[in-house]
Amino acid sequence: MSDVQVVVLRTAGTNCDQETGFAFASFGARVDFVHINSIFKKERQLEDYHILAIPGGFSYGDDIAAGKILANELRLKLGKSLQKFIEDGKLMIGICNGFQILVKAGVLPGIREDQNTQQATLMFNDSGKFEDRWVHLKPQGRCVWTEGLDHPIYLPVAHGEGKFIPKDRSILKKINDGNQVVFRYCGMNGRAPVYPENPNGSLEDIAGITDPTGRVLGLMPHPERHFVFTQHPFWTRLKNKSKFGDGAKIFENGVKYVREKLLKYGSGDRVKGKGEH
Repeated sequence: MSDVQVVVLRTAGTNCDQETGFAFASFGARVDFVHINSIFKKERQLEDYHILAIPGGFSYGDDIAAGKILANELRLKLGKSLQKFIEDGKLMIGICNGFQILVKAGVLPGIREDQNTQQATLMFNDSGKFEDRWVHLKPQGRCVWTEGLDHPIYLPVAHGEGKFIPKDRSILKKINDGNQVVFRYCGMNGRAPVYPENPNGSLEDIAGITDPTGRVLGLMPHPERHFVFTQHPFWTRLKNKSKFGDGAKIFENGVKYVREKLLKYGSGDRVKGKGEH
C-alpha cells in the first residue's frame, strides 16, 4: 500500500478524474475516486488523505455558474473539514472546474482577513465562446506544486468561464504582494500575451493562484492533459523528447512534498507552509 493517499473528488458532471488519478498514481500515490455524497454520508473521511484533488469537468452541468453548486456544497457542508485539512499541512489542487470550485467556495485565494467570503471569481471568457486550445504559461510565485518550474510551460485549456477577476483591487494587491500568482498566460518565450494567448481575458493574465500557505493550487489549464510527452500537439517535431510532458512536474511535486514533509513529521503534526510562522 502506498504511503501517499490522494482523494480525487467526483460528482455528476466530473470528467477529468481518471486522468488526474493516473497522474498521481504514476508517481506512486494511492488514489481513491470518491463521490462527494460518500463524504457527506461519512462513508469516507477527508482526514484519511494527504492530497485532495478536484478535477475538471462540468460539475452539476455548471448550472447557475461554473462550479457554483459544488462550491456551495463544500462551503456549507465541509467548510470546517476543508479548513482543518489545510491547517494540518495537507495539499489541495483544483484544475479548471476544480479551480472554479475552490474560488467560489472561498478556499482560494484564502486571504485570511476575508476568509469567510468569496474573494474572486472565474467568469465568462471575453471571447464569448468556449476556448479549447493550448497556451503558454509563465511560472512564478512560491508554491509547493510548482517547485523546479523555472521556464514557460505548455498546457491545454478547455473552458467557457475562465476569466479570473478578484473582488476588488485590494484583493488583487494582496494576491500579488503575497506571491500567490503561480501561473500567468504568456506568449512564446515568455513575452506578454495577446488573444488567444490569454484565452479568456483574465486580469493581469492570471492563469493560476495559490493560497497564502503555498499548498493549495488552483489553475485553469489542464496539467493532467500534458502529463505524457506524446500528448504535446506536435511532439514528433520537437528535438528534446522525454517520458513526461510539462504538467507532470506538478503532480510529482505534490507526491514528493507529502513524502518529505507530512510523512516525515507524522500524520498528526501540522506542517507550516510559506507565509506561516
